Amino acid sequence: MTEKLLPEISDESLTTILELISDGIWDWNANTGYVYRSPGWYVMLGYDVDAFKSTVSTWESVIHPDDFNRVMAHFDSYITHKSPTYQIEYRCRTKRDDYLWIEDRGKVVDWNEDGSVGRMIGAHRDISATKLLELEREAKSLTLQEHVDSRNQELIEVNKRLAIKIREVEILATTDALTSLSNRYQFEKMLKIECSRAARFNEPLSLVALDLDNFKPVNDVYGHAAGDLALIKVANIIMLNIREIDLFARWGGDEFMLLLPNTSMEQALVLANKIRVLIENGKLCQDVDVTASFGVVQLADNEDPMRLVIRADNKLYTSKEDGGNRVTS
Repeated sequence: MTEKLLPEISDESLTTILELISDGIWDWNANTGYVYRSPGWYVMLGYDVDAFKSTVSTWESVIHPDDFNRVMAHFDSYITHKSPTYQIEYRCRTKRDDYLWIEDRGKVVDWNEDGSVGRMIGAHRDISATKLLELEREAKSLTLQEHVDSRNQELIEVNKRLAIKIREVEILATTDALTSLSNRYQFEKMLKIECSRAARFNEPLSLVALDLDNFKPVNDVYGHAAGDLALIKVANIIMLNIREIDLFARWGGDEFMLLLPNTSMEQALVLANKIRVLIENGKLCQDVDVTASFGVVQLADNEDPMRLVIRADNKLYTSKEDGGNRVTS
């Protein structure tokens, strides 16, 4: 008896099928970082077609902050073979700046020889109507509705005030008081997150350590107020020349750290040299030539985040020992 073979389905046919049964599809090439999103995906969220870059950063940027960690944990579990399926519900931000509930399903269709993801495709489905019905059913089952609504409103107001207070405390705990940059605690927290993200999506991550040269004479001759002003000027110079996704932090004293997601060593060196020149020409203090020394490194495979910091510091001190006002990688 001859076995009947199913016909092969081309990528174009597969895309058409997925468009018919979903509201939007995605196709991630993990080896290149390119992500295709169908026109239906943009329409579902109200954006113009191709309004975003074709990278995983786009997906991350529209996930509701309260759902983000849950989604990433589920995603990691699937691509590391700990979970047999990838299927999850969460909220995505629309162009109107509100949120839409979607169901996200995906499957790896190509694994690399080392067990990492080569290619993964999936589909998004708008389930907001279903979620709304669930909320309506819950509301109808409540007794003393007016009392409940009133009480809920009171709780909302209390929660708003509490959220403001919590945010104020968070800012104090994570921000450097002088420069308004992220402090060391916040930097170390974000460093771990970005290292995990870079490994997950096979993207480069670079770190720049910088320290001011000839800074002690500024404090000794002109006082700490002049030194503080110089540090603020450095912060402003660099913040005006980096991207929104970059993290610039005061590491301590006159040393700073600049974390550059999705950035190669070559790109980081170009930026470091640009900043070096801007600081050199920035006239941070009268009669004292304040420059900066830099150490630039790129995250290696399976490297511990703090090991990355140590390597950047070592390169920084090499720049110092070689006379300062230079970049070492």
